Amino acid sequence: MIFTGKRILLGVSGGIAAYKAAELARRLMERGARVKVVMTRAGQEFVGPLTFAALTREKVSTAMFGPESEPLEHISLGQEVDAIVVAPATANLLGKLAAGIGDDLLTTIILAATRPVLLCPAMNDEMWAKPVVQENLARLKARGFRVMEPAAGPLACGTVGRGRLPEPDLIVEASARLVSPQDLAGRMVLVTAGPTHEDFDPVRFLTNRSSGKQGYALARVAWRRGAEVTLISGPTGLPEPYGVNRVAVHSARDMQAAVTERFPEVDVLLMAAAVSDYRPTQAEIKKIKRGRDEMQFHLTQNPDILKQVASLKNRQLVVGFAAETHDIEAEARRKMREKHLDLIVANDVNRPDSGFQVDTNEVTLIPREGPSVPLPLLSKEEVAAKILDRVVELLETRERSLPQNA
Repeated sequence: MIFTGKRILLGVSGGIAAYKAAELARRLMERGARVKVVMTRAGQEFVGPLTFAALTREKVSTAMFGPESEPLEHISLGQEVDAIVVAPATANLLGKLAAGIGDDLLTTIILAATRPVLLCPAMNDEMWAKPVVQENLARLKARGFRVMEPAAGPLACGTVGRGRLPEPDLIVEASARLVSPQDLAGRMVLVTAGPTHEDFDPVRFLTNRSSGKQGYALARVAWRRGAEVTLISGPTGLPEPYGVNRVAVHSARDMQAAVTERFPEVDVLLMAAAVSDYRPTQAEIKKIKRGRDEMQFHLTQNPDILKQVASLKNRQLVVGFAAETHDIEAEARRKMREKHLDLIVANDVNRPDSGFQVDTNEVTLIPREGPSVPLPLLSKEEVAAKILDRVVELLETRERSLPQNA
């Protein structure tokens, strides 16, 4: 789990969205985090410290002075944790931080902090739109604070607009970047995922069993590790990964156009999509009616996107995926040679717990040079992390081999 062994300080200030912070604490703990809560005086008016103490099984800190306070806690807490998340962050709190004011425990902790800070603003939409609030946010971003944009929708005051605290799962995802290695920072990563749909008529299509889960996991983990990520996705029911630019496509030719357009600008291509090899030669404009006992369709081969773009690579690292049912490694190596790949990921899709439409995968990493590396059955996020570990190694090896300027 991404937060295993990590300690998160959760700051809760005085807005109605404070009730969502209780669920956020629970979600962080589910992912392995140890959560320490610090509340402002106004925050306690909305949710009592006892709620957070029961959830986190840790004492909630609320004041710099008094019988429950600890000496120098305002210094140590912001330096001993791995990251600080403030949810909700009110306009008042943002203003004080922008002005460098530390007049309570939470603001003082943040002023003395040496760990990354994620601010999650939540407030009335008119308040959010005020120039002074936006100016404060710009100042905080310029100083290195991470800021999550609030969501739009119904607000507690009865209006509809931007100002809602993002859902806890999204805050968890944004927080994951704070505690992940940033070994892909500055890199542009292109990921493809899911199946393609090749239409017979307006209601029927040719496709495969791909769910897109492995490609989406790659996009999430690459973003957590600092990359700028574009995800080109065939039709799936999966939510858009936080922080990732998703481009929705339908057919293999749609995906070909999207990949070809973006490939020259990227550092890494992870071609995890299960692209249909064939498409109907002609798609009917109207629904094909039932009636005939038999029907015949002619199929035309789709372009081999991976082979095509790999032939154009200059500095790019290209990773392919081979979902096979027999001779797994031999077939994967053949594909790697034919398509001039730097790395291929092979998996046996005959297994019920690996491959399509499940949350786990057992794969073998096969580099162009060197021995293959079989991995045990892992979650698809764990598989993604292992693949990206290898990608980072290959990028670093390639850069070391480049001639150095005098």
